[in-house]
Amino acid sequence: MLSRPARASIALLIGFFGLTAAAPVQTATLTVQINNVRNAKGIVHVDICPEKQFLGDDCVYVGDAQAHAGIVTVTVGNLPAGRYAAQVFHDENRNKKVDRALFGIPKEGIGFSNDARISLGPPKWADAKFDFSGQPQTISLKMRYFLGPSGPAAH
Repeated sequence: MLSRPARASIALLIGFFGLTAAAPVQTATLTVQINNVRNAKGIVHVDICPEKQFLGDDCVYVGDAQAHAGIVTVTVGNLPAGRYAAQVFHDENRNKKVDRALFGIPKEGIGFSNDARISLGPPKWADAKFDFSGQPQTISLKMRYFLGPSGPAAH
């Protein structure tokens, strides 16, 4: 049997480690509103990426929604607080990739958080990044098309 001082020391250590154990990471839902979707073909895919995964195809936080002309809303759940960038594409043929034409020009719509500028190449992280507080949040961006109709048909 342990002495009273030994039991007290063990209890103190258990209490200390219990207090210093990692607190659960707070997560929430990010809602992404994508404007200017040109038609109802396929899906709209959203990647929410930390800097190291930006412009890659391995972002952990993703969401999809059925496409329709105009505004499409995609939710990405269980997103922890942090700094991210959204990269979005209109997967009109549902092949899970951005189809490209000559010289790598996207055939399908693409977009980035903060409507980061796309010129002769993809946007810079600094232009697309945003802070997510770990509380429910909504961001908006515009889908851009480089080939074919540039947005939904006017009625």
